[in-house]
Formats: sequence, C-alpha cells, structure tokens
Amino acid sequence: NFMKIIDILVPDIGNFSEISVIDVLIKVGEMLNIDTPMITLETDKATMDVPAPLAGIVKELLVVVGDKISTGSLIARVQIQIDAVPLIKNTTGALGALAPAVNTPIFNHQVDLHAPVLVIGAGPGGYTAAFRAADLGFEVVLLERWENLGGVCLNVGCIPSKALLHAAKVLDEVESMSAHGLEFGQPRIDIDKLRSWKSGIVSKLTGGLQVLAKKRKIKVLKGDARFVAPGLVELSGQASFDAVDSLQRISFDNCIIATGSEPVRLSFIPDDPRVMDSTAALELQALPKRLLVIGGGIIGLEMGCVYDALGVKVTVVESMSQLMPGCDADLVKPLEMRLRKRYEQILLKTKVKEVISENEGLRVIFEGEGAPKPQLYDRVLVAVGRKPNGDLIGAELAGVAVDARGFIVVDKKMRTNVSNIFAIGDVVGQPMLAHKATHEGKVAAEVIAGKNRAFDARVIPSVAYTDPEIAWVGLTEDHAKENNVAYEKGVFPWAASGRSLAQGRNEGLTKLLFDPHTHRILGGGLVGPNAGELIAEITLAIEMGADAADVGLTIHPHPTLSETIGFASEAFEGTLTDLYLPKSRT
Repeated sequence: NFMKIIDILVPDIGNFSEISVIDVLIKVGEMLNIDTPMITLETDKATMDVPAPLAGIVKELLVVVGDKISTGSLIARVQIQIDAVPLIKNTTGALGALAPAVNTPIFNHQVDLHAPVLVIGAGPGGYTAAFRAADLGFEVVLLERWENLGGVCLNVGCIPSKALLHAAKVLDEVESMSAHGLEFGQPRIDIDKLRSWKSGIVSKLTGGLQVLAKKRKIKVLKGDARFVAPGLVELSGQASFDAVDSLQRISFDNCIIATGSEPVRLSFIPDDPRVMDSTAALELQALPKRLLVIGGGIIGLEMGCVYDALGVKVTVVESMSQLMPGCDADLVKPLEMRLRKRYEQILLKTKVKEVISENEGLRVIFEGEGAPKPQLYDRVLVAVGRKPNGDLIGAELAGVAVDARGFIVVDKKMRTNVSNIFAIGDVVGQPMLAHKATHEGKVAAEVIAGKNRAFDARVIPSVAYTDPEIAWVGLTEDHAKENNVAYEKGVFPWAASGRSLAQGRNEGLTKLLFDPHTHRILGGGLVGPNAGELIAEITLAIEMGADAADVGLTIHPHPTLSETIGFASEAFEGTLTDLYLPKSRT
C-alpha cells in the first residue's frame, strides 16, 4: 500500500461564479470521511455546505473565508491510501447538492456496508458502547472476532475465573470447618462437570448479550477487523451478511475501537502445550501434580487459588519483593501468610531464567535472591500481565496515533487524534479493568450523540478475588510515601469484627487514608472475605468528597463486614469504642 495526494475541486455549479466562501469547516491534518462538510458557500439565494467526496487526510487547505470561487477552483489537497481510491464518491450536481470534483479517475464504491456507528470489539466496553449508541438512536454495527459477545472478560476472563474461584472457596470452607465440628470427608472432584458448570454460566451471560443486541437492532458481524484507509475497515472471516468473498469492507461515520488486550508472552518460554496462559488455565484440561505460576499479580494468584483448592501443588515466582506489586504491603501480608501455608513455594525477588521442555515435564531454571535449584513442573502458567491490541488493527492506516506499547492515545471524551474515531478500555491505558471500559464506552457513545460528556472518574477500584480477597482504591500508602503526599490513616482489624470471626476468619483489615487538613478520604483498602463487595462504599465516598465524619456517622448495619469501614473512620477521628485507642481527636 502507498499514499497518493488528490486535489479536490469545486464541482460544476452551473451558471454561478465567484461564489463567496463564508465558512471553512476543515483544517490541515484533519481526517475526512465521505460527505464530511468542508466549506460553506453563500449566493444571493441560498447557503450550503460542500461535502468531501472521499476519505483521507487534509494535507493542504487552499481556501479561506472571504474567497470567491467558481467551478474547478481548488479547495484542498487530500492524502489517501492508493487502494482507497474506489471510495471516492462518484457524484456531481448543481448548486444545492454539491459534490466536489477530484483530479483522479472515479470508480464505483467498493463498500459492502456503511455504519453510522461502528464498534470494533464486543467486550464489556465495546458492547456497552454499542448498546448505548443504539439507545441514543444510532444504527450500530458491532464487530467481534470471538464466537460470542462479551470479549475476554465474559468468555475467558472475569466470569469463568470467578466461577472457579467460588468452587475453590467452597472447598476451602468445607476443609476449614472440620476444625469446628463439621466434617464432610474428602470431596470428589468431577472436573468435567465443574468445567461444564463454568461454561454454562458463560453461555447464559453471552446469550443474554446476543438477545440485548438483537432487541436494539444492532448488526453483529464476526471476524477480524483492520483499518485499511481513513473511514474504512476490512473484516475477514465469517460474517453474517451476504458477501462475494471473505473480505468485507465497512465504511463509517463514527468508530469506537474497543479491541482490548492479550496476555504477554515471554520470548524464552518454549512452544509447549504444557505452558498455559490464563485462557488455557481456565479450561482445566488436566490437573497437574505441580504447577508453576510465573507472575505474582492478580491473575496469577487467582488461578493459583483455584488450582491449589483442586489439589495441585502450586509454586509462585515473582520478580518483585512482594506479591501483587502496586498494592500496599499491609493488605498483601494476610494473603501471603495464608498462601505460604498452602502453596508449595512462594519465590520473591526471583526470576525464571529458562524453561526446558522434557518428556517428564518442564524443567525451570531460576535466578535471583530466592532462586531454588532447577525444578521440574507438570505445567507452567505465564501470568506476567497483558498488552494492548492497538497495534494489531491497522490503526495507522486510519491516521490513529498508537504509542510504542500499543496504546491508543485519547482525550477525556475518549476521542483519538482522528475526530470521528474513539477508543476505550484496555487499548487506551491502565488500569486494564472491565468496569473502567464500560464507563468509557458510555462516554464515547454519548459524545458521538452530541452530549457534553467526559470520562472524569476520580478513582477506579481494583480487586483481587483471591482468598482472602484484596481491594483498594484511590491513594495508596506506598504512592503517598514515594511522592511526599501528606496523609493520615484509620485502620480497623477484622479480628475485632464479630461478623468476620463468625465466618471463621480473623486475618482481615480495613484501612482508610485521609487528608490531614480537610479529613476527606483520599484512598482505602481492605483484605478479607468479600473485600471486593465492600470497596464500592469507599469509592463512592471519594467520588462524593466525603470526609471521616460523613462515613463514621453513617449508620452501618450490625453485624456486617461493611461496618469496618465506619469503624476505620472512627479510628481516625478518635471516636471508636470497639477498640481501645487512648489518643482521641474529639
């Protein structure tokens, strides 16, 4: 593919000449779509816009307000991809239905479908954007490479992992209750039935999305999508509309990129079916005797919890000094203490140097402070993070800026550097979380509809669905210390929570960070059962600008885990009576 500069000329305007240009609606560097208004002309009878006859990038603008133009006058020079020439609109007309001429041969359209709103990717962000755009009155085309809607999250991520984590929790609780007088004997695990149950949950949710898309009259097409020119996307693979061949071309007025991310792959890991990413790990194809998890982040630890509960000997290796880097150490400590009792090994400040495929298993060579001698594992799970898919869709052919890491740069309205192309979710930056993507999707759809919207969330919560769960939001202590941010804190240990003790757990805690002057909540975190369900209150408090008194004086139900948030606020204020804290503020 190569680029060509096309001259856009004033079309045949009949007997009119020396018509005044009263407005110039485009600028150099702007991406044009077919029919984008370029200039406004005024005669003594009417005012009208001159639309673009092609899709491309404005390289030179040759008219200004006040110019007098006639048939054949040069309006602009536009750069197009050479195989996009067939996209030039082949129309001419008298004044009132202007279509500028171009100095290149004109061909018929080679577009199979036009979408007022085109959404690429049907994960949580993508389908939310598509549904919202449809609700706002747009005709929407939704492209998805997976067999079902829902993307990674619903199909091979958030939902199936939580189903398996629930099964793991049941096994753990049954085991722990034997110390309190309830013994059930050794559980019998039917891995096929467990896998089928997990898949059934996924099917129910993805099927529901199909129904919601159908009710909104959204056209869902399956295949791999790539930009091939400004304003044009090519879809390969199986699609649901009639086609002459397997490649379909779709033009659009507005496009939302929601292509998500994929697991990071390590170059030194061999191509061996016994090496898994998170998707393969969720399939539960076989339960190994020994499993090595490379990466002590959220995904690796969640899957470690599942395999551990199913009887697998789990080792986790993490290059940093603590598990779950980025989370405060006091929140991670209770989890680490529990995992050290259950896992075969937790190796910190340690890296995997080499993995060797052998008939008996995968031989792993370690390096670093905690490096053991080479070990043989039946399976290895690589969970070292995810990378965005921004550089996999030909975005540069549409003029969309993609950085070196594959992220697409957007503003607060989720708009890229191309005015009619938006991007949301994992592909626009951290944190790579479904609940961030859904909010961004709504913003993009509403901006397209002309609403004054922006993504301006103060904070975004994170949750690790391990056992115990860990959740945090806003300012962390580590970040505050590293950046000299003043703060004070209130902490409530769950060892003093009746509800926690009644669940047989005492290792949890709730922590809130406050502005020392205004007492407003800056951040918070919890570790313990159901921490992920509790973090929303702290998130809302930060969004609302609540202070310690607002939370502490809110009556929380008793006995609940939620009241530990109120107690942490009281601990900061010095009004807590559920612990003896001699220092009092009031």
